[in-house]
Amino acid sequence: MANARWSAEPIVPTRRCSLYTRLDTVQRVMIRDAHDADMAAVRDLYNALIPSTTVAWTESLQTLRSRRAWFRRQQAAGNPVLVAENDGEVVGFTSYESFRGAGKWPGYRHTVEHTIHVGEAAWGAGTGRALLEALLARAAAADMHAMVGAIDADNIGSIRFHERLGFSVVATMPEVGRKFDRWLDLVLVQRIVDPPT
Repeated sequence: MANARWSAEPIVPTRRCSLYTRLDTVQRVMIRDAHDADMAAVRDLYNALIPSTTVAWTESLQTLRSRRAWFRRQQAAGNPVLVAENDGEVVGFTSYESFRGAGKWPGYRHTVEHTIHVGEAAWGAGTGRALLEALLARAAAADMHAMVGAIDADNIGSIRFHERLGFSVVATMPEVGRKFDRWLDLVLVQRIVDPPT
């Protein structure tokens, strides 16, 4: 988007953008670092589709205590946790962590695996793009080289979303997960992180 203008203001129905993102949308979206006070909203976003979909391969809803513990681990590891805020409400979040376990396999230290969740009311408004672009910028600044995502094969919308942002499908792993009494296939997507400019 060569014509995008940068601004520290929230996104408004023009070409103005927040510091971390480029986005055209009619919603007022601001991408920022998460705070502990955001963890209830982050938990709710994560839990929203667990009972009815295979987006997350668990049948247990996450508690606020476990989400706060995750947030503390992310902070201690220096991993960003970003939220999208629309008129004071957290409508999405994203983060990354070490791919294949920090320290266990040092050769992967420049590769991260990300997660992204956007509330259904914000789907199609550019919120996910803004979050993931901001996360990619953080990964570049942290000297990361590759970002990976693991997506349920039935989640075609997420696969297409990632492809539009420069990710490529690099593998499909048949029947590696189970939920709702059926086997699930996993799609791995990957993108080389652009170096910081």
